[in-house]
Amino acid sequence: MKKEIILGVTGSIAIYKSLELINLLKNKGFNITVIMTKEAEELIKPLTFQVVSENPVFREMFLPVKENALLHIHLADKGDLILICPATANIIGKIAGGISDDLLTCTIFSTKAPVIFCPAMNTQMYKNKIVQENIRKLEKMGYEFIGPVKGRLACGKVGLGHLAPLEMIVEGVLKKLG
Repeated sequence: MKKEIILGVTGSIAIYKSLELINLLKNKGFNITVIMTKEAEELIKPLTFQVVSENPVFREMFLPVKENALLHIHLADKGDLILICPATANIIGKIAGGISDDLLTCTIFSTKAPVIFCPAMNTQMYKNKIVQENIRKLEKMGYEFIGPVKGRLACGKVGLGHLAPLEMIVEGVLKKLG
């Protein structure tokens, strides 16, 4: 049986790379279910993720679900791994602060599966003391991080905050799930 990855996509411009990541993970034999934040929907339409993943895309916290009225619990139980790619300062801060106000955060708080964040943001945001403290806090609790790396950013500058290479992310997933 295929292992299930719940892919959380957030509102970073690096979101377009998560489409290729889905293909790479599917080629390794994983099934991918996508949860999008509202901010992510501003950048790429859910239909695109549905076509690429070949699965329904989940966005709303309170939708009628025939099999299970608690969608976040269903998704939390379904996933062998939750991968947040790209992970914004916002989603990192929400989880570090215990805020669960949307489907993705509620699913993360409800899972027993490992959670990996792949940060992607501007250098100044990534180096911000609050963001760094949030990352350290989450790492102490057992959450994992892949990247970011130094690279070209959306603002045109080169700096730390560029999404890790997809091969590095796939390698991290394979290492975690065997």
